[in-house]
Amino acid sequence: MADGRELVYFDDDPRHVSGELGRELRDTRPLGDRFAPVEDEDGTQRPFQGPEMRRDVLTGDWIPLAAHRMNRTFLPAADSCPLCPATPGAAYQDGEVPATDYDVVVFENRFPSLMRVPGAPLPEEVEQSDPLHASAPAAGRCEVVCFSSDHRGSLAALPVGRLRTVIEAWVDRTATLGTEPGIAQVFCFENRGPEIGVTLNHPHGQIYGYPYVTPRTERLLEQARAYRDATGGNLLRDVLASERTSERLVLQGEHWSAYVPYAARWPVEVHLAPHRDVADLTELTAAELDDLAVVYHALLQRLDQFFVDADDAAIPLPYISAWQQAPVTAGRAGTGPSAGGARGAHAAGGPDGDATADGAPLARLHLQVFSVLRAPGRLKYLAGSESGAGAWISDTTPERIAARLRELGPVDLHDAEGTRR
Repeated sequence: MADGRELVYFDDDPRHVSGELGRELRDTRPLGDRFAPVEDEDGTQRPFQGPEMRRDVLTGDWIPLAAHRMNRTFLPAADSCPLCPATPGAAYQDGEVPATDYDVVVFENRFPSLMRVPGAPLPEEVEQSDPLHASAPAAGRCEVVCFSSDHRGSLAALPVGRLRTVIEAWVDRTATLGTEPGIAQVFCFENRGPEIGVTLNHPHGQIYGYPYVTPRTERLLEQARAYRDATGGNLLRDVLASERTSERLVLQGEHWSAYVPYAARWPVEVHLAPHRDVADLTELTAAELDDLAVVYHALLQRLDQFFVDADDAAIPLPYISAWQQAPVTAGRAGTGPSAGGARGAHAAGGPDGDATADGAPLARLHLQVFSVLRAPGRLKYLAGSESGAGAWISDTTPERIAARLRELGPVDLHDAEGTRR
């Protein structure tokens, strides 16, 4: 891109796959080098500095500070959305994609909360001498994934084939970011709807390469280790096996099952997991990826029918969809940046023994989809108990959530002969 960021097209159109047609690669915007020295008010030049992260000594969590994001683009009109394809014949527009059409495209975020600056140290290379005020460069990576060139579309509205291309992009970027120096965890996610806080309505998701293992994954690994030590089992595998025989199962294909977790927190919450033990998206077979496209497509369509208005019309569900994957660096299973660890090695092979006896990863791949909408026009607010004490209180029951999703279609997406319904 004009300022040095990377952009990658993912195509399923046969004309582009075959090479008959190409994509526009020239970004003609007059953008300067994003790492160029910065000039202060007095005219003094100083080196560009990326975002910083600081360690919360009370929790051990790392908090990136990205003040430059305060002025990022906010809910632009369709004719000025930076995620839309370029307008044919236009001399210039401040859009992120130079092509006048695309299938799926991925590019580095223009306003990242995580960024590796050339020449800056990696977090684990920074010596922490003050136990109360630890800080380091937030040297990760933030990418945007545009699911479609149609500004008014959605992931649920895509054909299964295009959703499969989106999944291929997630796989590719997980593999690529997992080999980047300093990246400890790759997180693919989608924020959908203004109720979630989306600032661009164009159908898109994001991918973060964190320079630390996230708090949720740390807690999951703690629970999974304790369960393994107590029972010898794999926590996420055993949870899936239990839910597949419960009333909370809502969808299943040949390789994937979707269920409402036993202790669901959100007004609408579903987990989607592969039947086979894998650490991340890169370990899935072609057949598992194909089945994922079918099952996830069906799940998203049902979620968009979960609530209806007074006229019985479906209400598009605001949601967060989050891929939970194993850390990619074995030596970073602690609460923050640390030295050591082999690049590209999953935590399953790490010093903490993050695997069961049969080698299955404790941080087993799964998708979590949840919504803050508890009824039409009513949101679940994280008030005193949830935000102040971290003590969650649910407004419904998992069984009621599952019952509603089961009303909207068959649980089994295959008939007895194994063909699609």
